[in-house]
Amino acid sequence: MQNFGMSMLWFWLCYAIVTLVGVLHSVFNIYVLHMKPMDDKSMGEGYEKTKPWHPLYNIILFSLFGYLYMRELTEPTVNEAVVTGLLWSGICIVFDVFGWVIVKHPWSLSFKGFYVDYQPWITLIYIAIFLGPIVGLLFC
Repeated sequence: MQNFGMSMLWFWLCYAIVTLVGVLHSVFNIYVLHMKPMDDKSMGEGYEKTKPWHPLYNIILFSLFGYLYMRELTEPTVNEAVVTGLLWSGICIVFDVFGWVIVKHPWSLSFKGFYVDYQPWITLIYIAIFLGPIVGLLFC
């Protein structure tokens, strides 16, 4: 049986970590590899070069945190993993609209920038988040 509180704990912890990994990757590219930072015209080479890595961070981390969540369930099932994956990816889709588009900050994007220009990466990220608990279940 699903434990919503624990599910949310593992989800938000993973979301914070995967976001931090992405930001740190961009910072590494800019300061260590001397790639161009963002400016008024673009997000910059330092960020752009990280995009293909974003789905990989997500499938690894959300699978790990999916495993951590699923192992806590008394009798984890494929149905529980699918429901958790739907919940996690659904929350991400809604939260991302606010966190990366509506709320303005130095790294925010327009709707087009996030949902069109960020393809195929954003779609692969949401698929990875959905699959995280399912992959995690395979290791239980």
